[in-house]
Amino acid sequence: MAKRKLPLGKVYALLEPGPVVLVSTFDGERPNVMTLSWHTMMEFEPPLVGCVMSGRDHSFAALSEQGECVINIPTADLARQVVGCGNCSGRDTDKFARFGLTPVPAGQVAAPLIAECYANLECTVADTALVERYNFFVLEVIQAWIDPAVKDPRTLHHRGHGTFAVDGEIVKLRSRMK
Repeated sequence: MAKRKLPLGKVYALLEPGPVVLVSTFDGERPNVMTLSWHTMMEFEPPLVGCVMSGRDHSFAALSEQGECVINIPTADLARQVVGCGNCSGRDTDKFARFGLTPVPAGQVAAPLIAECYANLECTVADTALVERYNFFVLEVIQAWIDPAVKDPRTLHHRGHGTFAVDGEIVKLRSRMK
């Protein structure tokens, strides 16, 4: 087996953490939505999600100031909207209008749910200790919503440089975890 060195800038594509999500925020005046690929589950109960968001993003400022957001989980049929939201700034674009996404009032936070997404997680910022150094927020999910009509959601997974994988075959194996 002959392996070759991989440029370090491509390592992230090997460790894809989960589905691409749309994070909605509210800056006190209007809602915004951004595409996010870098997140990870940190705890199960209460559910804690860690995420990295560029300090240059409009959503970073809104999340920092307001302390809440919604993680919206789209299916692959929203791929064009997901990529579109990731390729423009909410500072000068109403992404909901531009990409045909429907904001729906959330139950616990000011940021809206996105109706077209099959699941929505209302979150508050639980820890900011790593924000200044790494732009890493720890979010606590305080309310979760799911569309029961979506039985086997096929989600997008970012592989880098405009390449995505879509969930495929589901494998169920016996687990001793409850």
